[in-house]
Amino acid sequence: MLILSCPYCGIDAEETELAPGGEAHLKRFGPGSDDDAFEAYMFARKNPKGVHFERWRHAYGCGKWFLAARCTATLEVFGTYPAQSTEPPVEIVEKIKAKRPEWKGFS
Repeated sequence: MLILSCPYCGIDAEETELAPGGEAHLKRFGPGSDDDAFEAYMFARKNPKGVHFERWRHAYGCGKWFLAARCTATLEVFGTYPAQSTEPPVEIVEKIKAKRPEWKGFS
């Protein structure tokens, strides 16, 4: 079972208490962008086997959105952090690199 720690209320929540929100750190293109950019934002998602950054909502807790870094193959959680972050915290990136030397970096 997947267990994520909510960075806001500090509770270690099982996946049944959470609501998934898809891929994290997507760049949204606003007015004036072309159709291809908007289509990519709406429908093109990474689905890697390995390290992935995701959005989660603590649905049966504080109700806030947060981000998580985890391995999709093993369900290993590298850490969680606030949803307003534009990129993963340095500590989480270092933890990923230490355990997964093949990881190519955040993109």
